[in-house]
Amino acid sequence: MDYFSLLQWPAMIVNVLAVWLLTYQSKRRRHAGFVCSLFSNALWITWGWHAQAFAVIGLQFALVALNIRGARKTD
Repeated sequence: MDYFSLLQWPAMIVNVLAVWLLTYQSKRRRHAGFVCSLFSNALWITWGWHAQAFAVIGLQFALVALNIRGARKTD
């Protein structure tokens, strides 16, 4: 069994959780959303590397930059 292929499922679940947390007005929950989003990006990058999905990897690096920017602006 190819366990790297299974990474896309937790990556998707964590990504949905991150977006859900980002919708809160609470600063603490939004910060948790950014942390979850960064974790999701790491999972997608790992999966993308294994699957040789280089466009996904590029997208995730762009999203990392946007997540970092968003986290800084929320403080």
